[in-house]
Amino acid sequence: MAESAHSYETVVEPTSAPDDVLRLEHISKSFGPITAVRDINLHLRKGEVLGLLGDNGAGKSTVVKIICGFHRPDGGEMWLKGEPYAPRSVDEARRHGVDTVYQDLALIDQLSVYRNLFLHREPLHRPIPLFDNGRMQREARDALDDIGISIPRIDVPVARLSGGQRQAIAVARTVSSDADILLLDEPLAAMGAKEGGQILDLIQRLKKSGDVSIVMILHNYVHVFAACDRVNLIQDGVIALDKPTSETSIEELTDIVVEQYRRARQEAAMEAERQRLAS
Repeated sequence: MAESAHSYETVVEPTSAPDDVLRLEHISKSFGPITAVRDINLHLRKGEVLGLLGDNGAGKSTVVKIICGFHRPDGGEMWLKGEPYAPRSVDEARRHGVDTVYQDLALIDQLSVYRNLFLHREPLHRPIPLFDNGRMQREARDALDDIGISIPRIDVPVARLSGGQRQAIAVARTVSSDADILLLDEPLAAMGAKEGGQILDLIQRLKKSGDVSIVMILHNYVHVFAACDRVNLIQDGVIALDKPTSETSIEELTDIVVEQYRRARQEAAMEAERQRLAS
C-alpha cells in the first residue's frame, strides 16, 4: 500500500492472482467537477465472492457501472479473463459474460415470472415470429430449479411475489443468460431476514459451483462475513482495504469507517475556521 494524496489514506496498489477473471488498474472517473473514483485497483478470482463496501458517495456504484459498460472510465485499464476489456455498452459487457442485477431489479411487475426471465431475449416460433411460451416456461422452470429457488407458479405476475423471490428471479435471469461474472448492487437491501436468507443461500450455491464470480455491493457487515470470500473497502474514490474476510473482522471495518468519519469532521471544522478567519 502507498500513501495517497490524502495523508490519512492508504491506497491498495494493483495486484493479481493466477486465476483472476477480472482486473482493474488505476481506474478513474469524474462527472464534471465531481471526482467519483480516483484510483481503483481491483481483482476478482474465478468462483470468488467479493464484497464491495463503503459509505454513500464513496464510488461503489460507479465502479460497478464501469465494469458493466454503463460508464466509460476516464483513465486506467481493465482485463477480462486475461484479455483487455473496455466495454462500450451494457450489451457488449453481457456478450462477454458480465451482467448486473441492479437494486431496482429491472423486472416488469405486470409480466409473468417466465416472461421476466426471458425479457428482451424471448425465443420465437419459426417461420411465424411468435413468442415460444412453452419453451420459455420449460427453460424458466429448469433455470430456477438449477439454482434451488422454489417458486410454485411461474405464470403469475412477479408483482405477486416476495422481495426474496423477485431478487432470485433477477439473479436467475443473469445466470441463465450464461453470465459468469455477476455484479450485485445491494442484493439484500430492504429485505427481511427470511428473504435475505434465501439470497444468501443462492449465493452460496453459486459459489459452490465454482463457475460464477460475484462482486456484491453491501452495507451490512454481517452479510459480508456470511457471503463473501474477500472484502474491498472504498473510501473517497480509492480502495483503502483489500483482505480475505477470514483475516479481518466487523470491528476492524467499523474502526476504519469511524476513523474516516472523525477525520472528515476535523477537516470540515478546520475549513470552517479558515473561512471564518478569512471573512
